[in-house]
Amino acid sequence: MKALRLVLVMMLASLAFVSSAMAQEGEVIRLIENSWSASALNVNVAKIILEEEYGYEVEIIALDEQAQWAAIAAGEADASLEVWPSGHAENVAEYIDELEVVENVGELGVVGKIGWFVPTYVVEEYPELATYEGFLDAELVKIFATAETGDKGRFVGAAPSWVQYDAEIIENLEMNMEVVYAGSEEAILAELSSAYARQEPIVFYFYTPHSVFAEYDLTPVALPEHTEECYAGVVDGDASAVACDYPADQLFKIVSSDLAERAPEAYNLIKNFNYTSEDQIAMIAQVELEGLEFEEVAQAWVDENEEVWAEWLKPAEDNY
Repeated sequence: MKALRLVLVMMLASLAFVSSAMAQEGEVIRLIENSWSASALNVNVAKIILEEEYGYEVEIIALDEQAQWAAIAAGEADASLEVWPSGHAENVAEYIDELEVVENVGELGVVGKIGWFVPTYVVEEYPELATYEGFLDAELVKIFATAETGDKGRFVGAAPSWVQYDAEIIENLEMNMEVVYAGSEEAILAELSSAYARQEPIVFYFYTPHSVFAEYDLTPVALPEHTEECYAGVVDGDASAVACDYPADQLFKIVSSDLAERAPEAYNLIKNFNYTSEDQIAMIAQVELEGLEFEEVAQAWVDENEEVWAEWLKPAEDNY
């Protein structure tokens, strides 16, 4: 009898799993991929687990970080797994706090930091450029000048759609510099690679975590310390007074406000989705330094870290 009861329990468990998987058939989960490697890796990891464990169909949608808020609010996308809070105070106030059409479902576990960087060989030759004070010297910053910027130093900015306050920092600190916006992350890296090969000066916007710091010897420029007062206007969409460093960011995840009811297993997994900066850096390096595809790196991580993502399958309240 005990053996028979065991068989029945196993059959019922199997039927419950099949029923759960069948319940997801036809339900499409649309995950947003922003234009940087970490975002692509996040959504590919989530896609594998949602499809293999729950039977959802998962679509990855490429959107920039500003457009994603309206897309989620309009029901055109379901989730973004890596939001940098320092650039989205206005979106949080509008879509989460006021309209309540987007939900913050917690931290990703990765700490991000935007900043200014120069190759270390620059500060070895010009030690004063290790801090913003060196950039106040109008003559010294001419070492960054190009034909495009004339007698002003060139600052290589991010892709135009990215959150960035470098033009405001430069203007408010009265630096003799001009921001030239790169078209993409790849464009910034191409500029860095070219300058590095010739050992030429370059100063540029970038962020951690990223594999670029494993490939090049880079030094962050110490900008004026970040304060809430410095960023006070950013909350209301006015960054004109910014004259300080970017804050350290506890990256977080957002979902559509109806996802919990419409696709509870997907909601639960995304809410629980949490890993370390080290996890992410290791995956980024495989893509950017070893030339592997996002999908294969994500699959390898899932295969090797079941003890991590198995926790994500548990009801969210069990993990908090």
